[in-house]
Amino acid sequence: MLLHAPRALYIHIPFCTNKCHYCDFTSYVLKGQPVDEYLEALEREMIATVQAMPPEEIRTVFVGGGTPTVLTPPQMERFLAMVKRHFPLAADVEFSMEANPGTVEPDKLAAMREGGVNRISFGVQSFDNALLERIGRIHNVDDVYRSIEQARTAGFSNLSIDLMFGLPGQSVETLADSVTRALALELTHYSLYGLKVEENTLFHKLYERNELLLPPEEDELAMYMHLIDRLTGAGYGHYEISNFAKPGYESRHNITYWRNEPYYGIGAGAHGYAKGLRHVNVKGVQPYIDATLTRLPRLSTETVDEREAMEDFMMVGLRLLGGVKNEDFMAQFEGRRIEEAFGETISRLVSDGLLERVTDTGNGGYKLSAKGVPLGNEVFGAFLGE
Repeated sequence: MLLHAPRALYIHIPFCTNKCHYCDFTSYVLKGQPVDEYLEALEREMIATVQAMPPEEIRTVFVGGGTPTVLTPPQMERFLAMVKRHFPLAADVEFSMEANPGTVEPDKLAAMREGGVNRISFGVQSFDNALLERIGRIHNVDDVYRSIEQARTAGFSNLSIDLMFGLPGQSVETLADSVTRALALELTHYSLYGLKVEENTLFHKLYERNELLLPPEEDELAMYMHLIDRLTGAGYGHYEISNFAKPGYESRHNITYWRNEPYYGIGAGAHGYAKGLRHVNVKGVQPYIDATLTRLPRLSTETVDEREAMEDFMMVGLRLLGGVKNEDFMAQFEGRRIEEAFGETISRLVSDGLLERVTDTGNGGYKLSAKGVPLGNEVFGAFLGE
């Protein structure tokens, strides 16, 4: 396993303007929340973290949520200054921040630029106002266009948007219209996610009562294949199951996760992985704040043994359309080859036409076949507890 200090940093801002119907993330409606106290707690965790595991140069930062852009401009300045104060950022750092359309007025964007943010990921989800309302989003399509324009005016050129498919009442035709509008923006990156009905969400309650009218599976597959055709046809590289980018604009931070490399996780409910340990932080805002007063705010920490790390390597690595390489596997696992660890599973998946061999590297590797891409979850699950 890789035992060097993380070169990637994730920070969680758990506040939102409202809770979307499908969301099970650690997020809380902003009104009445102790935001400034939370920022103080974040800094305490940063200090304790770098003392416990001194950082090397940080190559990627990702600020997620929640909606980080609900911070006011002064709060944003304060927050970004503390990141720079405690973590040594590379000159070419990829510094991403999630944003909700309608929450990025010019003063805030200026604070983000000044503070080092150079990539924004907007949670758009759809270009259909009725559908946005149905899933609990509070922005509308006009907010999307205005926010993208404001971001570009502020000097941001590396912009991504999320779109969702398989939503209640969504058809292939309505998705196709959203894709057309999204592509017209000519952004550098698009993330396209199928709806998962998670527990502890409004959608799950409706699902349990048979009141959530989801598209049939064949329509959901048709939506996914339509997305692939349209995005690749427009010149975007399909570099990960759910992600498309212009050359050179792939999400470097997320590639850290997909390569099973270490990362710091700071903030309420944040996950981190380093030196064979995986941790989850305390989730509630006030419990998190209180925990940072005396210790690292861990909810749980578990040791990841070599076998589990190997399984993780395969499951997340095969999400990348370039696949997994033996040289990377050997670097993480003391010279062992993929075939030594997973020979039977690999043979079966290749025989079934779901995986194909990669031969353009010295030690070879494996990637999803065209047949395997829409069946990715089946492939990933095959590596669990072989």
